[in-house]
Amino acid sequence: MDDKEREKVIGCLFEEQCSLVIRNGDEMRVFRERGVKDLYRLFREEPGFLAGVFIADKVVGKAAAALMILGGAAEVFADVVSSPALAFLRAAGIRTSYTLEVPQILNRTQTGSCPLEERCADAATPEACLEQIEEFIAASPK
Repeated sequence: MDDKEREKVIGCLFEEQCSLVIRNGDEMRVFRERGVKDLYRLFREEPGFLAGVFIADKVVGKAAAALMILGGAAEVFADVVSSPALAFLRAAGIRTSYTLEVPQILNRTQTGSCPLEERCADAATPEACLEQIEEFIAASPK
């Protein structure tokens, strides 16, 4: 993917005011749910779709980074990325660019850590994060 195509995907993230844009070859998908719901659903329902993709995401915490790694993403742009997520992505060899790096992702009320960021804090591998994500989603109200 060339720089012009990357800019188009990143531009879509901001212009469409969505949470996530994924480009897989010629296909571009736009997502609007909060948190990791869209990424998790793709990972579970269309696991092959994430392989080799370019992802533009508004906020990438460690849980989202784990799903991107496990899904096989090739490249990630994050408007905001947590330091633990950035370390995970770099260790996995995923090309990563971002606007702002923060120590942690905050919860929606800005009063503490994002629940998944907290749950994944001690996870050493993407697989360990996946366990935390699945437990969190199973316990969440439907």
